[in-house]
Amino acid sequence: MSARVAPLRAATGARVALLGTGTVGSAAWARLAAWSGTPFGDRLRLVYAANSRHALHDPAGIPVEVGALLGQSQPVAASLDAVADALDGGGCRIVLDASASEAVAERHADWLARGIHVVTACKLGQGGPLARWASIQAARRRGGACYGDSATVGAGLPILRSLRELQAGGDRIHAVAGVLSGSLAWLFHHYDGLRPFSNFVRAARDAGYTEPDPRDDLSGEDVRRKLLILARTAGHALESDAVQVDSLVPPALRDASVAAFDDALPVLDAPMRERFAAAYKGGAKLRLVARLQAGGRATVGLEALAADDPLAIGGGTDNRVAIWSDRYSERPLVIQGPGAGAQVTAAAMLDDALAIQTEAARAQASPVASRPKNASIGRGRWNT
Repeated sequence: MSARVAPLRAATGARVALLGTGTVGSAAWARLAAWSGTPFGDRLRLVYAANSRHALHDPAGIPVEVGALLGQSQPVAASLDAVADALDGGGCRIVLDASASEAVAERHADWLARGIHVVTACKLGQGGPLARWASIQAARRRGGACYGDSATVGAGLPILRSLRELQAGGDRIHAVAGVLSGSLAWLFHHYDGLRPFSNFVRAARDAGYTEPDPRDDLSGEDVRRKLLILARTAGHALESDAVQVDSLVPPALRDASVAAFDDALPVLDAPMRERFAAAYKGGAKLRLVARLQAGGRATVGLEALAADDPLAIGGGTDNRVAIWSDRYSERPLVIQGPGAGAQVTAAAMLDDALAIQTEAARAQASPVASRPKNASIGRGRWNT
């Protein structure tokens, strides 16, 4: 479903709460602020914004950018209990979760059960414990609300949507494989086996491609969560520990301080040089690959891929995902594009929010044709 639709009246607009003002949250806020006074601004009205320390609430709409939250003279303490109250009332209500917070993810089900739509870039909801994932599905059905998750895998690339639309059309998903980390895609695209691997890790960190602690990327933990989301979307209700992860972080360094890990980074150089040399000798390329195989077996690890493998082609921070199904049995459906970055992630979140608002406005305008209470909106786009 496209967000490019005819402008709708302000009366059918959605009230929005934005949680998280980091790079993605700030980009989303700036985009909302730029829409002020436009038809898009009428459709999504920011009434509540918060980070872990401060909050702003204005039922009439917050017309300012993120700096006002951080620099307000009399800050209001942030509280997750205040979110639903700030959105209280009829009409379309949407929580935008741009945080990386377990506490916020734990509230997704509660908001959904209240009929509040949730749009998230955070993987901790659907990529966390299976019980949390199940509670989100049950709450969404109970509250008749949507769960916009396009930004959780591939920063808005149509990966989850494609899986859902294939299954909605009667197709069966046989396997999924992908390069799901933009930072690791960049790292292994540039690593040449000549210069120390540790230098490339530091360069990726300094460029902002990895987390401040590169172990968050090198451990495969972020990719594991994304693979869980893909697996569960494809019909495999895997427990969190069902994914076998081959971490690139030596066991002795997993609990070291960030500074100590940085000092010890050169211990990765020799083993990575050996793996690169073996791959190079066979005409292959190293890539960190997530795989969901037939029967639900899920793995994350470094692989030597043939140079013409669809997952080895491309560069930069691109994500690449291959999907095998009944209709794509011999050659997979391949989706590729920017899979990281604040701007594309924020845009994906707001695309979901606009599409939710559009469906809600149509249902309000045509009550006779409205869907049953517990039906989901936008089957192809959202978690169903």
